[in-house]
Amino acid sequence: MGAGNFWIYLLVMFGVTYLIRVLPFVAFRKKIENKRIRSFLAYIPYTVLGAMTVPAVFYATGSFGTALAGVAAAFAAAYRGKGLFTVAVCASVAAFVAGLAGL
Repeated sequence: MGAGNFWIYLLVMFGVTYLIRVLPFVAFRKKIENKRIRSFLAYIPYTVLGAMTVPAVFYATGSFGTALAGVAAAFAAAYRGKGLFTVAVCASVAAFVAGLAGL
């Protein structure tokens, strides 16, 4: 990869990133009043975060059994209303114990 290619790649990445951030401001100049559209847009960050995180969780430990134990513990703690730190610790401990048990 030559120095010229680097600058081309950098400019393309800049352009794509810039368009993604500016396009909503250009497309939606006024406040969105439609309740259905606002409701739909409110859930997009959670959906994207879930789509990026959940698949990675099952490959993080190298074993499906330990990953499943961690996910189950995380769901159980989150269902009980625990905070993010507590959920993460519960998932980590469950995955670690499952690994010691040979899952």
